[in-house]
Amino acid sequence: MPRIAFYPGSFDPITNGHLDVVRHSVSLCDRLVVAIGVHPGKKPLFSTEERLQMLHDVCGPLAAKAGCVLEAVTFDDLSVTAARKHGATIMIRGLRDGSDLDYEMQLAGMNEAMAPEVHTVFLPASPMVRPITATLVRQIAGMGGDVSAFVPPQVAAQLKAKFAA
Repeated sequence: MPRIAFYPGSFDPITNGHLDVVRHSVSLCDRLVVAIGVHPGKKPLFSTEERLQMLHDVCGPLAAKAGCVLEAVTFDDLSVTAARKHGATIMIRGLRDGSDLDYEMQLAGMNEAMAPEVHTVFLPASPMVRPITATLVRQIAGMGGDVSAFVPPQVAAQLKAKFAA
C-alpha cells in the first residue's frame, strides 16, 4: 500500500521554509500531494496557476531525487477532507517555533476527530529557515528588498517581476 502524504498551504509564494518541509516529506512517503488552499475571501499575490507552476518547478526535482511522486493540486474545502479525497493517510505540517506547535496541536486534534485515519506528522524547520514566512517575503519584495535568501531563485525572479509591474 503506497504511503500518501498531504501538505496543505497557501504557498504565496513558496519559500525556502516550504522547500525544507518538502525535502523532509519526500523521504516519508511514496506520493506527496502539495495542496494550495483556495478561499474566495483571500486575495493572493500569485494566481493559483502561477503557484501550481512554482510548486512543480521547485519541488518536482526534490521529489524525483527521492523517488517520490509529486502532485500539486488545489482544494477549497477542509484540508482533512481534501487529504481523504487524495487517499492520504499522512498530513504534513511544518513547525517553526512553539507558537506554531500550540496552534498545530489544536488543528491536529480537530482533524483526528474528523478523520482518524489521517495522521498528522510535524516536521520541525531547519534552523536557517525558521524565521521565514511568505507574508514577510511578500512585504520585503513589495518594498524592493532582496528576498534571495528566503526563496528559490526562480521565485525571487517572479517576485521581482510581479512588483516591477
